[in-house]
Amino acid sequence: MFHGFDQQQIDLGEVVINLRKGGEGLPLLLLHGYPQTHVMWHKVAPRLAEDFTVIVPDLRGYGDSSKPPAGENHAGYSKRQMAQDMVGVMQALGFQQWFVAGHDRGARVSYRMALDHPDKVLRLCSMDVVPTVEQFEQTAHRPTAVAMYHWFFLAQPSPFPEKLIGEDPAYYLRHSMESWGGGNSVFEPEAMAEYIRCFSDPETIRATCDCYRAGATIDCDIDVQTRENGDQITCPTLILWGDRGGAWSGKAQMKIWQRWATDVRGQGVPNGHFCPEEAPDETYEAMKAFFS
Repeated sequence: MFHGFDQQQIDLGEVVINLRKGGEGLPLLLLHGYPQTHVMWHKVAPRLAEDFTVIVPDLRGYGDSSKPPAGENHAGYSKRQMAQDMVGVMQALGFQQWFVAGHDRGARVSYRMALDHPDKVLRLCSMDVVPTVEQFEQTAHRPTAVAMYHWFFLAQPSPFPEKLIGEDPAYYLRHSMESWGGGNSVFEPEAMAEYIRCFSDPETIRATCDCYRAGATIDCDIDVQTRENGDQITCPTLILWGDRGGAWSGKAQMKIWQRWATDVRGQGVPNGHFCPEEAPDETYEAMKAFFS
């Protein structure tokens, strides 16, 4: 799925980050979402590698990267810490500045990176999310609350969600991806097999729940502080969203992101939630035009 890419393991001390790297040109970091791995980029990364040096890692807690304990207040899975991991990875690879695109949880890591490390991020593409605290504040909106049920389920204290998911990880994963996207038929069998392999590890289930526990606690606290300070993303920012379903319309997403970024533009792509796998051509074209 990643012809011409090398696989590497970057040891950052606390964690080891698994990644693939390919292509030539300006560096472009691609960050995946839940419940997937770097494999979610397999339809667009090789094409982007024709113009960029493309780095596709597994976030901590996901895929074949380390899954450390969450620590106090789940800080080990804060998006601030996960963004710091990626800064360490890029610097270990010899890059001082880069483009970044993130989907779902990876988009949350990406926007936090742009806020915390504005000297590192040249351009940001965020796919089908709004900032975490804004998402929680919209739970009074009934369709949004129903669509994001998993945010509250996965954030429950351990080991409640871990035990329920662990009874049949493959069923949970397939059901979740089908309900959020355009059906399991859009996911390549090889990619789905890789997601199931990784998600069948109890430590992956635990760590990814910790990722959501962090979202409901420390991530919101950091977002509130950012908003109160009036901090904004200053690099050019592209927002992509799925036109077919989802909790947020494109108009609603743009209205929110315009409060968080000084230079933002956006467009819809013909998919549910999983832009790079459901609509790879349109996602690739939007990313290539923006990052070029």
